[in-house]
Amino acid sequence: MIDCAENIPENIKFDEQGLVPAIVQDATTREVLMLAYMNRESLMLTLDRGETHFYSRSRNELWHKGATSGNLQSVRKLRLDCDFDTLLIEVTAMGPACHKGTYSCFQVEPQFGGFLTYLYDLIEKRKETRPEDSYTTYLFDSGLDKILKKVGEEAIETIVASKNQDSRELVAETSDLLYHLMVLLVERGVQLDDLMHELKNRHAAKPGTD
Repeated sequence: MIDCAENIPENIKFDEQGLVPAIVQDATTREVLMLAYMNRESLMLTLDRGETHFYSRSRNELWHKGATSGNLQSVRKLRLDCDFDTLLIEVTAMGPACHKGTYSCFQVEPQFGGFLTYLYDLIEKRKETRPEDSYTTYLFDSGLDKILKKVGEEAIETIVASKNQDSRELVAETSDLLYHLMVLLVERGVQLDDLMHELKNRHAAKPGTD
């Protein structure tokens, strides 16, 4: 369900072209992903379907974000600014926001936590769509035992790499381990927020002992 802070369709002020700018923000990382425009029809489609729809000023037509690329944006919250002429849309992004394939149209690299969220969502998408020639598809098709085997292998390789002087090898092996752990979490239906809440609860239970 979309959380709307105001009765947006009645209060919003469109410009003389019948458009309003819409700022799209990652609901988890709070990073700005893109700027687009909406008319009343695209706004109502967004509210009705829970995914972002915009109006293209260059093509003079409606467009559904991710309809062809698969990089959908699931809407979590819509808000109006104080002048009621700009929308802020908080989303869960199912892929890059920019048509050039980057996380954000503003060419800002996501913070580590934001990128983990992006990677988790991408792995979830791979599990649902099972694209051919994808290593992630291969892991899900092979089942839990294969995924667990890979996690174990990568954990051992990370330990071995940590004994060497070259930190680049440790970075590479830790990255492999994190990726396979994410695949395991998706396979078992564990969300990143579950890990965050567990860590926060542990920290709160023993303050000052970390």
